Amino acid sequence: MENLLRIFTVPEAPGSTLSRLENDISANLAGFLQEHIVAEETDLVEIERDFSDTLIPERPVYVSEQTEFLLDKVVAQSVHTASPSFVGHMTSALPYFMIPLSKIMIALNQNLVKTETSKAFTPLERQVLGMLHRLVYDEPESFYSQWLHDAHRHLGAFCSGGTVANITALWAARNRAFGPDGDFPGIMKAGMFAAMRHYGCEGTAVLVSERGHYSLAKAADVLGIGRDQIVAVETDGHNRIRPDALESTIRRLRRSNIRPFALVGVAGTTETGNIDPLDSLADIAAKERMHFHVDGAWGGPTLFSETYRKRLKGIERADSVTIDAHKQLYVPMGVGLVLFRDPAALKSIEHHAQYIIREGSKDLGSATLEGSRPGMAMLVHSALKIIGRRGYALLIDNGIGLARRFADRIEALDDFELVSDPELNIFTYRWLPPAARDALRDADPERCRQINEVLNRITRYIQKTQREHGKAFVSRTRLTPERYDRQLITVFRVVLANPLTTDEVLRDVIEEQREIAASMQDHEDIQRLNQLTRCPAA
Repeated sequence: MENLLRIFTVPEAPGSTLSRLENDISANLAGFLQEHIVAEETDLVEIERDFSDTLIPERPVYVSEQTEFLLDKVVAQSVHTASPSFVGHMTSALPYFMIPLSKIMIALNQNLVKTETSKAFTPLERQVLGMLHRLVYDEPESFYSQWLHDAHRHLGAFCSGGTVANITALWAARNRAFGPDGDFPGIMKAGMFAAMRHYGCEGTAVLVSERGHYSLAKAADVLGIGRDQIVAVETDGHNRIRPDALESTIRRLRRSNIRPFALVGVAGTTETGNIDPLDSLADIAAKERMHFHVDGAWGGPTLFSETYRKRLKGIERADSVTIDAHKQLYVPMGVGLVLFRDPAALKSIEHHAQYIIREGSKDLGSATLEGSRPGMAMLVHSALKIIGRRGYALLIDNGIGLARRFADRIEALDDFELVSDPELNIFTYRWLPPAARDALRDADPERCRQINEVLNRITRYIQKTQREHGKAFVSRTRLTPERYDRQLITVFRVVLANPLTTDEVLRDVIEEQREIAASMQDHEDIQRLNQLTRCPAA
């Protein structure tokens, strides 16, 4: 027992493997990652072999031994998300100060479910919610003085990410739409079937664009309304929801006695980075008496930029807004939050227990889907203070400017096609040689479909091969552009939020893709493309 107690009280000796790694990470995080993460990708099946033993050891291993295992088998095969050429997903480099501050947060081990386990962290979290609420809604000082630390009101909720934040927003919206009414105790107590019967409808629905995030389907599943009731509304040529199609969809649902209770606008779609016409959606939501939620998990921090914040006009009219701190607030995984315009909104989902989150207490767990939560608010608070409004504005402006320059370069190339124009710092493109471009311009729909199917396979091959090389990473997705009569095409997707990414890095990404395409000249898909475009093999 004495030896066991040492791991709770005695740190590793200076010079030990763990101590040395701690120092390396603190001194030079970028160098540590560069040194220990293997560039070339290893097949997942091969990695799984190192994690196949399910027996818990009877006798403990030494800390140094476990550290060596993690270095060799986990760190080495991790993804270098901080790399300037990792431009395929929404995970980026972290500011250096996040490492030591994270150690403090872990060491304190606060639990934000209750003030008894998070005394200073509870008002800290409320302050952060107030800071970001002010960024979105910009209420007067008197509003925040009144509600920031009120035991019966919440300006929002911290969550583990955007998915839980979106679920929380729709949960509150559902409970308010089908709340207590006369003898009816509300959907929270009576359930879905009783609520539909009391309110005289055959079902309910949430409206969102075709580019809405998959977390909304999860919310529908969890909330019991059914995934099919996340109703996708047609988008325009810029991947934004069409207000006319939205109004038509609402009329159709009402004719079927389906009551839509929420409308979701997207501020930065995950696939293309586009922004719905939020002001128009706010008008429709108000007219139809629906909860208006904005999923700003990605694009919300654009509000820091004086240059680009006007692209989110209308977000301040939303009833609720999701923002992911582990995206463009540059905080470690995983922390998201949802903000509510009305401080009373979260009353509709409050839960209490006598031993922990009593009614009238300031315990944050009463209005969150998750119970026990870490003190991630400390890291968000630190980022907001250390980076500041001007710092975030520079980061946002840099990413959007970089995306614009990269998109302009792709448009200037004769062997690539820009598929979705960047509105923020995400966009899509694909390899498209001149012969295929000319053929698609003149092809009938069937031939166009055949050419695109071959190009889809080539795009997948280039993307997978580039990933396996380990020098750079772009992701891929599938879109239905109007220019191809909404045929599904596979495209490269880039996310340009890492401040370490440069124009030169992006030129190298394109050159490598071009080299991979050139190496495919004997590949059957290139032969087929040449045949379809009546172009001889190179």
